[in-house]
Amino acid sequence: MKKLILIFSLAVVLAGCGGGNKGQLTGVLNRPSWYQPDPYGMVFIPSGSYTMGPSDQDVPYALTSQSRTVSVHAFYMDETEITNNEYRQFVDWVRDSIAHKLIAEEHIVNEGEYGEMINWRKRIKWDDEDNEEKLAEMFLPESERFYKRKEIDSRKLNYEYYWIDLKAAAQKFSAREQGKTDRSVFIKKDIINVYPDTLSWMHDYTYSFNEPMTEKYFWHPAYDDYPVVGVSWKQARAFCIWRTNFETDYLDAIEEPFHQNYRLPTEAEWEYASRGGQELNPYPWGGPYIRNSLGCFLANYKPMRGNYTDDGGFYTVKVTSYWPNDYGLYCMSGNVAEWCRDAYEASGYNITHDLNADYEYDEKEGDLPSVKRKLIRGGSWKDIGYYLQTGTRSWEFSDTAKCYVGFRCVQSFLGRDKSDF
Repeated sequence: MKKLILIFSLAVVLAGCGGGNKGQLTGVLNRPSWYQPDPYGMVFIPSGSYTMGPSDQDVPYALTSQSRTVSVHAFYMDETEITNNEYRQFVDWVRDSIAHKLIAEEHIVNEGEYGEMINWRKRIKWDDEDNEEKLAEMFLPESERFYKRKEIDSRKLNYEYYWIDLKAAAQKFSAREQGKTDRSVFIKKDIINVYPDTLSWMHDYTYSFNEPMTEKYFWHPAYDDYPVVGVSWKQARAFCIWRTNFETDYLDAIEEPFHQNYRLPTEAEWEYASRGGQELNPYPWGGPYIRNSLGCFLANYKPMRGNYTDDGGFYTVKVTSYWPNDYGLYCMSGNVAEWCRDAYEASGYNITHDLNADYEYDEKEGDLPSVKRKLIRGGSWKDIGYYLQTGTRSWEFSDTAKCYVGFRCVQSFLGRDKSDF
């Protein structure tokens, strides 16, 4: 009897211990623990402020870029430019998703509230007789085949993606208007072909023999670790959205909290990361020269008129070539110029905020060409040394692809700093 009373009393005590917040303000209990993991292939860039803009006086250039102090929140950045092989994972995913949908049957599963989804566990049998007819539309027609080789028609590799225009939503909604507007108007959609413009090696240069790069650069294993080029700003944005969804699907499957979205860096983030903590120096490795004390070049660019080779490169080089800056980022200057999130505006430094400066404009059909310009930074293998400076601004049209422009992704940090965990 004493044992029964003891057990009963113990049960009452334990029940009382697990009785929730006991009427006190404790916040929601049993929340999942969280630690920000370092995304694969990315480096951490801590929060900080710096002097953004040219590091040296340049009177004509100062009309569009004045130095000023801005603050940037912590984020992760790819340690290298996105490589051909990494971008090919995106292209192959789009190709396979189209094939799965065409085959259907066991390749599509019903996931209840999520509707029909691709069954990625089902292998695509490209040579199966039952699949050949279903997949025929993905290949070049016989009249377009070279030496009768059966190849995927890259014009069919279209990716449909969505994003939410939060800035438009913020402008529309006020405290009084919440719930009065259909939020679907802020969900944007686009369909874009994801295959790089391999012909950019040809149309960017006249009277120049670049056919070998057009034929082999993107798909040959020799160039796997070289930066992807021929990718427009819109394709780079689509890649970031795909990369986010690719990771989110995995985290959802293992019931883990989602991370921040992958995206292109803002101009302020790019320059801050490029400087590597060397605030007033003109180059990522410090300053003030493009050669080290031994006379060796520190980046891949055009060092002299007609001379592309003295720096060790010819066209692009592997993304881990040359020394990284103090944040561990490779080729922030030279190799390929890099897309930024911001639209190009000559007076952008005068209108953006000093807190996470950002000038974004999502152009609409019918807009003037001048508002379709997007910022590129860092200079490339074909540029002179001036464009390698961390404060130099340049631009290209968002729907154009160049053989000297690539990109890398960033991901905002969740929290204040790593020391918080």
